[in-house]
Amino acid sequence: MDVIEELGNYSVDISKTIEEELSCIVPNNLQEASIYLTKAGGKMLRPALTLITSEAVGGSRDNSLKSAAAIELIHTFSLIHDDIMDDDDMRRGKPAVHKVWDENVAILAGDTLFSKAFEIIMNSDPEKNTPTQLSQTLATVADACVKICEGQASDMSFEDRYDVSEEEYLDMIFKKTGALIAAASKAGAIMGGANQEVIDAMYDYGRLIGLAFQIQDDYLDLASDEETLGKPIGSDIAKGKMTIIAIKALAASEGEDNKKLLEILKDDNNSQEDIDVALDLFNKYGAIEYAKNVALENVTSAKKLLEILPDSESKQMLFDLADFVLERHS
Repeated sequence: MDVIEELGNYSVDISKTIEEELSCIVPNNLQEASIYLTKAGGKMLRPALTLITSEAVGGSRDNSLKSAAAIELIHTFSLIHDDIMDDDDMRRGKPAVHKVWDENVAILAGDTLFSKAFEIIMNSDPEKNTPTQLSQTLATVADACVKICEGQASDMSFEDRYDVSEEEYLDMIFKKTGALIAAASKAGAIMGGANQEVIDAMYDYGRLIGLAFQIQDDYLDLASDEETLGKPIGSDIAKGKMTIIAIKALAASEGEDNKKLLEILKDDNNSQEDIDVALDLFNKYGAIEYAKNVALENVTSAKKLLEILPDSESKQMLFDLADFVLERHS
């Protein structure tokens, strides 16, 4: 069975839990807007990671199911608000929430999911989870939420900057993307009853595959195809986004190459020819290959951390998930 099929198996229980928790929301349009993206075909990587980690440390799926659902609600909340801030029309191949309803309803839906996430954790079965586990999981999720906001703010601050360092960029993508993935694996370890050493290792595992996940997104923006990716190839170049690839190319290039690349990144009306020129420059200075290597290093380090776990099918799944981050095409 491949990773996508395995994630699908985990997502069944997660989706059922989410629907049950959101079924009491009124009025109906708010309930529909809140649950809309959770039914839009996402991989549910993050909540599945919570369940798998719980099993890998010796716990059960039931121990961490509500925490997993909470992680997915936080992720969905962040997507809804991101789409509003970025004025994106589509998400997961469907119109964004604020396009189906309006921005006010979308903001309320995101806020509802955010609040529900913490309520769900608090409603975990006390016979399955101790008060300490609940408080640690709440703190973990709250910390991730703060980091997501910090990451989004940093990303926005990069929009008019072309001197962003690689260190700044990696800190931003950890907070915006990696923090919730790290929280997902940490929450699973906590709810599964792991000791602190294992909990810390699982957090670092999630942090590393989270970094690799975003860097792979940067790579796919240039190396995938529009049908698979669901957006035009080179859209990051068109938007002038400072990805790790752009940062590396700007740092490595000189003279006319550097000048031309800056002109393209600063231009809001790039042609396909301009995007192709930028892509050639990225290749010329090894920036695309560099990004692939950084992502691979992170995944390799993440898998090394799994040595702390006893052998099991769940441990193997964590290995497979780490590889999947680099093997996916969308």
